[in-house]
This record gives sequence, C-alpha cells and structure tokens, in this order.
Amino acid sequence: MARIAGINIPNEKKIGISLCYVYGLGRTNSLKILNEVKIDPNIRTKDLTEDQLNKLRNVVEKQYKVEGVLRREVLANIKRMKEIKCHRGTRHLRGLPVRGQTTRVNSRTVRGNVRRTMGSGRKDANQKT
Repeated sequence: MARIAGINIPNEKKIGISLCYVYGLGRTNSLKILNEVKIDPNIRTKDLTEDQLNKLRNVVEKQYKVEGVLRREVLANIKRMKEIKCHRGTRHLRGLPVRGQTTRVNSRTVRGNVRRTMGSGRKDANQKT
C-alpha cells in the first residue's frame, strides 16, 4: 500500500480517487496535484512507480495542510468561536446545527425533543388493570 501524509491509500482504486482518502484533499485538489506532477488520474495506485509516489508525497506535504495540522487548525477555530461566544460558537456548545439549518422539524433528537406516537406505550382499554 502507498502511504501519503501518513495514510495508507487503497491500491485498487484510481489515484484521483484514492488521494481523497487523505483528510483535507478532495476531488478538486487531488486532480490539481496530479496535473502538477503530470500523472494520469485514471492510473491505479498499484501501478505508480516509486518516483511518482515520491513526487506526490513532496507536493502534498509541502503545499497543502492535511491530516493532523488541518484537524488541529479546525479544532482551534471552533474553540476560539466558543470562547468569544459568537453565534456559531454557541451552536457548537449546544450541539445544534451551525450553518443555518432549521431545527423546528429536523434535528429533534439533538435538541432532546423526542416525540413518540400516541399509542406507543399504552395498554388496551378493555384490558383489566
């Protein structure tokens, strides 16, 4: 298995897709990287030469924030928002949707408002107590 940025990327998939397994690299960035290194995105990962893999590793590690660095940065941003008590920070604190989604109908269980049907816990009316 090929390792890029500390992640084992799958051998059987095309390199354009398997680069997406690295946190912080999506489809667009992976295609940009492959164009820069001049590798065909349709080649399987197992068919890459060691030289091509080294070029990929160098570009990913030097030009992009991926994996641990990116995760720490995102967590630091969320922590900062919580500390300054901005709207997004308070939504993170409460565990509610952050990006403007409505909560009246969806995300009920997150809010603790679990509604059950009327007859779910009842006994039959004609049964003796």
